[in-house]
Amino acid sequence: MHRVILAILFLFVFTCIQAQTDSIDFNVDELELIDYSEKNEYEIADIRVVGAENRDRNAIKSIAGFSVGKKISIPGEDISNALTALWRLRLFEDVKIIQEKIEGDLVYLVIYLKERPTLGRYTYTGIKKGHHDDLDEKLDNILNKGSIVSNEQRNLAIKRIKEFYIEKGKLDVEVVATELPEEDKQNSIKLVFDINLNERVKVQDITFDGNTFADDKKLRSKMKNTKIKGTFLRKTKFVPPNYEEDKDNIITFYNQEGYRDAKITKDSLWREDDGDLMIKIWVDEGRRYYFRNISWKGNTKYTDEQLSTVLGISKGDVFNPDILDERLNFSLDGRDISSLYLDFGHLRFNVDPVEVAVVEDSIDIEMRVTEGPEFTIGNVYIEGNTKTHEHVVRRTLRTRPGQKFRRTDIIRSQREIINLGYFNPENLGVQPIVNPERGTVDVLYTVEERPADQLELSAGYGGFSGLIGTLGVTFNNFSIANIKDRSTWSPLPQGDGQKLSLRAQSNSRFFRSFNFSFTEPWLGGKKPNSFTVGAVRSSFDYTTLDQGFLAITRGFIGLGSQLSWPDDFFASSSTLNLETINLEDYFRGGFFVESDAGVLVPVTDGNIKNFSVRQVIARSSISEPLYPRSGSKVQLTIQVTPPYSWFRSDNFFELSDLEKENVIRDLERQRGPRNPPTADDVELAILSAENSRKFEWLEYHKWRFDAEWYFNIFDKFVLAANAKIGILGAYSDNIGLTPFERFELGGDGLSNQNVGILGKDIIALRGYEVRDLTQNQRGGGTIFNKFTMELRYPLSLNPNSTIYMHTFLQGGNSWGSFDDFNPFDMRRSVGGGLRVFLPMFGLLGFDYGFGIDKQLTGDQGYGRFSIVLGFEPD
Repeated sequence: MHRVILAILFLFVFTCIQAQTDSIDFNVDELELIDYSEKNEYEIADIRVVGAENRDRNAIKSIAGFSVGKKISIPGEDISNALTALWRLRLFEDVKIIQEKIEGDLVYLVIYLKERPTLGRYTYTGIKKGHHDDLDEKLDNILNKGSIVSNEQRNLAIKRIKEFYIEKGKLDVEVVATELPEEDKQNSIKLVFDINLNERVKVQDITFDGNTFADDKKLRSKMKNTKIKGTFLRKTKFVPPNYEEDKDNIITFYNQEGYRDAKITKDSLWREDDGDLMIKIWVDEGRRYYFRNISWKGNTKYTDEQLSTVLGISKGDVFNPDILDERLNFSLDGRDISSLYLDFGHLRFNVDPVEVAVVEDSIDIEMRVTEGPEFTIGNVYIEGNTKTHEHVVRRTLRTRPGQKFRRTDIIRSQREIINLGYFNPENLGVQPIVNPERGTVDVLYTVEERPADQLELSAGYGGFSGLIGTLGVTFNNFSIANIKDRSTWSPLPQGDGQKLSLRAQSNSRFFRSFNFSFTEPWLGGKKPNSFTVGAVRSSFDYTTLDQGFLAITRGFIGLGSQLSWPDDFFASSSTLNLETINLEDYFRGGFFVESDAGVLVPVTDGNIKNFSVRQVIARSSISEPLYPRSGSKVQLTIQVTPPYSWFRSDNFFELSDLEKENVIRDLERQRGPRNPPTADDVELAILSAENSRKFEWLEYHKWRFDAEWYFNIFDKFVLAANAKIGILGAYSDNIGLTPFERFELGGDGLSNQNVGILGKDIIALRGYEVRDLTQNQRGGGTIFNKFTMELRYPLSLNPNSTIYMHTFLQGGNSWGSFDDFNPFDMRRSVGGGLRVFLPMFGLLGFDYGFGIDKQLTGDQGYGRFSIVLGFEPD
């Protein structure tokens, strides 16, 4: 038996030696056999390195510790130390040092190396393409192409991949790394990560123990990231870092409710048979604390009573450290102690709340105030305005050299810069530079120019209307002064903040419209007094259809100014308008006057003049006009004409008998002998002729109230609400209400081309056509109201493409008189839409509205698409 075992051992050792010998690429028979029973000292005569062609030969010899002329002992530690040093590099699969030959006391050595393969590339299987780039970023600093991949690197890469998917709730993800040879590269491998995501681990339930103040449902609601199955609009997934954050959120909630000693004593997680996760959390709520006495120390500028009033915390209020910090240091509404001092230049102000006593459940706090000196503004710098002239930005700033430093002035200056519309609001920077030795603060504003001009270019086919084309340009940063400076042209001179708008629209068959406007926002350059001048010419020619002709020509000039009372958010503007409306047998306009008998009499002829003054008083605290997140805008508009009827006789418009006969003859001539007019036709023709005289000079007073509010309710979600009310009145019951300047609800405010450029206010009502509201069929309303609520969420706030989506609830209606007015009789709609603002093209968007109160006729449906082009409809 012993002989058999010895034979097997001998055979095994021989096989291993033979395998080692076969792995070396040289002929063993050529080597000189050496007797190693005695230790001898030799001098290295030569060293050859075989293999590892891409490695530095001298470096390998140096690492091995060999050099020609060096003496080594064979056998001895020199060879073993060399082998160890080369193996330690982890660059080679096989390392051997061979004594090639010995001549006297000279030895010839050969270092045989077999390199490990390098990484050619790595890839993934089992996942979607969209995750490849994300994983590449995770592994970029771990796996380097062209280098050798160690086991540690491979395992670290697997760990990073697992972490990536665990953060997405894939707790059971499996990753296997496989090395495959590269087909087109020698000694190179491809590393393939086979990823099996398995099902996302869902949280079945989260329960609590020890909670008495808040129930389980309330505490679960404070866990923003870890949600249980069945949570509305939220996927359930378990991500360990987020779970730890949610536990902190629970403690924060308790702290805000006065339980400042609250803590989580332990938690337990386990998997159910179906793989779902169960979580149980043990809570120690502790005692609830309250504020007791709050005292002030170190304050000289304000009394204790003044500071306590601003702080707004009373004895007996629940102790809330977050509210305390907010009221001391920063509050969104500006109601905090720091703002009080920073608005008077106390940049070095500091307040330190110190608990001086804790008696049972009550806490006494001493506010230790360090007011510091008052700072004034030194220099104000503006950087980044490559197109806009510096004075355009500087004149809007509230921070001026020599003034006391005020934080509210900094905030207001930011708002004014944003509202110019020339700069990227996301990259607007403000940097106060404190000079304590001089007691001054330099302020640096950093801006980034963005495209401000807009181009409107569209064409479409409107069936009966034919081809409709529009070409318009708006230069929002125009400069008349730079017309001679060609370097400022892009494509026209710019940089002074003036606005130039040109627009032409044509229907190939009937319609043409041209308009022009120019605005100088700082007339004279010293105060924000705006000057606007413009003109509009529009015409409709339906004579080929025997439906008449209409032409409108309007010129206007306006002045605006910023008010200082009640506050400087108020602005006023006054506009003088002169308009002529030429009607010739025009039967398509929808201009009607109701007679004493209740008959609608059309206004089809006349040369009508509309001379009016328009006064607007507005208050706007909105910033970021493209996507407002806070603030409001309230506007009252009054438009009046002279009361001509006060200086005329009551029957000035009545026709004489001769004039009536001429009207009858004209009507008979139009009808011809085969279709003589009836008595009703004659009466209607005479009334129409009297209306043309009655409204030769329009007289009315028109009132509009518009208000809009914006609230950032959470995250980036914004609630927008607005209300609109309009009233059209008359000076004389004898003249009555004008058929022009009325209110028409319905449509998108754009599609009703005929009326959209006339003397009517077109009020968009999503989900309804113009014809869906009865009053529109009677020439428009003299009173209207409209209310809207929108929930908005931005998809992109990039200044080159601001995009947001929204849902809305809307209601509105119009009435012919106060007798019919019922503010609760509204046409309601719900729906959603998208808005895209491109600097070059302006506002683009669409809405889909569902008319809740729509009366269906024919093939009409409840839903309706609305298109938005260039501007938000009224």
